[in-house]
Amino acid sequence: MPDQEVGMGEPGVIVGWQLAVALVALVALAALTSALGGLRTSTASVVAAVRAVVQLAVVATLILAVVRAWWATGLFVLVMFAVATWTSGRRITPARSGLHAGLAILTGAVPVIAIILATGAVPLVGIAVVPIAGIVIGGAMTATSLAGRRALDELHHRRGEYEAALSLGLLPRDATLLLIRPSARDALVPALDQTRTVGLVTLPGAFVGVLLGGGEPLQAGSAQVLVLVGLLAAETLAVLVTVELIARGRIRRGDDHG
Repeated sequence: MPDQEVGMGEPGVIVGWQLAVALVALVALAALTSALGGLRTSTASVVAAVRAVVQLAVVATLILAVVRAWWATGLFVLVMFAVATWTSGRRITPARSGLHAGLAILTGAVPVIAIILATGAVPLVGIAVVPIAGIVIGGAMTATSLAGRRALDELHHRRGEYEAALSLGLLPRDATLLLIRPSARDALVPALDQTRTVGLVTLPGAFVGVLLGGGEPLQAGSAQVLVLVGLLAAETLAVLVTVELIARGRIRRGDDHG
C-alpha cells in the first residue's frame, strides 16, 4: 500500500468523541496526580478545565461576529483586559489594591501590540488583532501575578530587613525595591526559558496553530518568534511596573508597609 502523506491543510485535532475522551482522561490525570501528591489542586484543575471548555466554546461561537466590526473587536479586547486585571489582582492580594495590577498589564500589553500593528508585522484586521491581543495580555497578566505574589511574600518574610533599611535612612520605596527586585525578577524565568529553548525543547502554540491551519513552516516560525519576543517585552514591562507599584505602596497586602 503506498505511503500516505498528510497535507499541510488537514486538521491536526479531530473534533469528536476522541477529543472528549482525551480531555476527560487528561483532566482525570491532573486531578488524580494532585490528590495522590497532596497538592490540593484537584478541584481547581477540574473547574479550570470545565471553564476553559465553556469559555472557548462561547468564544468560538462569537468570534466571527466579533472580528467583523471594529467596535466589537475593541469591546472584546477590553473584556480581555478587565478579566486579566481581576484575575491578576485577586492572585496577588485579596485587598482592593490588587486591582492596580491592571496598570502593569496595560503598560506591558499596549506598547507591544502597538509596535506589532504599527510595523505591519500583523495585518490590522480583527481576526489578527484579537488573538495577538489575547496572547500579549495573557502573558502580561501571568507575569504580573507572579511578580506581585513573589514580591509581597518577600516583603512579608523579610520585614525585619525592611525595618533595618529604614533605620539606616533609606526611603520606604528604596527599602522595598532592595528586597523585592531579585524575587520579582523570577517572574520572567518562564518567558526567558521558553524563548531560549523554542524549537529545541518546545513547539509553542502559535507555531503549531499556523501549521495546523495550513501555513508553511517558515510562516509558522515567524509567527512564533514574533509572539515570543512580544511576550518577553510585555512581561518585562509588566514586572517592572508591578515592582514599582508595590514599592510605592499602591499594591499591598495588609500591613506589609509601615
